[in-house]
Amino acid sequence: MKKIKLFIIGLLLILPFVGMSVANADSKKVNVYLFRGEGCPHCEEAIEWFNDSLSKDEEYKDLYELVKYEVWYDENNSNLMQEVATELGTEASGVPFIVVGDQYFSGFSATQTPEKIKAAIKAQYDNKDYKDVVAAVKKGESVDKKGSTSILPIIIVSAISVVVVLALVFFTKEK
Repeated sequence: MKKIKLFIIGLLLILPFVGMSVANADSKKVNVYLFRGEGCPHCEEAIEWFNDSLSKDEEYKDLYELVKYEVWYDENNSNLMQEVATELGTEASGVPFIVVGDQYFSGFSATQTPEKIKAAIKAQYDNKDYKDVVAAVKKGESVDKKGSTSILPIIIVSAISVVVVLALVFFTKEK
């Protein structure tokens, strides 16, 4: 009986860390945000590159998801772009304004920008502390650009595990 208790205690103490490993192993796609203007030729060039080149690139096609926001005719999207730029410590003075994690690109040039965007996608995809700045801004959160991970879930799961272990020990005392 004592060996079973020790096994259960050990299992419960390890459980939070196993859960964290599984969560980190299940990598999600990186969101690439394209703030664009309807009729903007540079925006169209960027969209064409994403749709015709990058989406067919075997190395990158499964690493990202393109999310587009039209900002010239949609005030909410325009405000979002400005808030994101402020969070990134820059100004969005034109379109396209492309955001990958906590990196941004102002403008688009088919001869220079694609390689930079690809490098950013790969870096953010490989970054275990990937921060989606646009998603955070939409939720009204500030983003730590250093990529620190919140430890609150870890603390909560660990505390619950300790309580369960103590309850098991207390209520299964041998008489």
